[in-house]
Amino acid sequence: MTRTRKLLTHLATALAILALVAVASALFLGLHRAEPATEPAAVVPPVVAAPAPPVHVTPAPAKRVAAPTRIEVPAIGVDEKLTGRGLKADGSLDTPDFGKAAWYSPGPRPGEPGGAVVVAHVHGPDGPDVFWDLATLRPGDTIRVHRPGAVATFVVDRVEDVPKEQLPYDRIWPDTGRSLLRLITCGGQRTAAGYPDNTIVFAHLVGTAN
Repeated sequence: MTRTRKLLTHLATALAILALVAVASALFLGLHRAEPATEPAAVVPPVVAAPAPPVHVTPAPAKRVAAPTRIEVPAIGVDEKLTGRGLKADGSLDTPDFGKAAWYSPGPRPGEPGGAVVVAHVHGPDGPDVFWDLATLRPGDTIRVHRPGAVATFVVDRVEDVPKEQLPYDRIWPDTGRSLLRLITCGGQRTAAGYPDNTIVFAHLVGTAN
């Protein structure tokens, strides 16, 4: 199995775990919320039966930027520390704890060429979680990712709800020299079976301040 195929498979598995854990915790506590006019989409359960399609993940540059430490999304009130999550002994992705956000350390770091990925729960044992309002972001909203000695600013291009069977791997990790960012969480209307969609925020780097 190629490194690209492994990255895609591990990400799909991790996002499915995020979705199922969020649903289980909500059902256990009987947490409900009023239906808004437009329901904010939630996070990702991409349980993919077929193997992930082969796509190119931009390799890390020879000189890497520092690992990210914090993410800010002012439009939805997110200001969280970031931890890197890699692979467990069984090969699955180590998903973030509730109330935390994590960047996908096997892939590019925010500010490097290619698509960097940040994931978080949409719902947890105490109710709405870090990415609860992710689907309300709009083009032009800003995302700031801090790392030692620098802050990288990204601008939202678009927000999509994607059926879990159609996770766009080629757009999460495109073959490009541009620095991109993807925020991912479970999406769609929650049912007893879980979340049917992924909410994905696509953004690009507009500047880095020291």
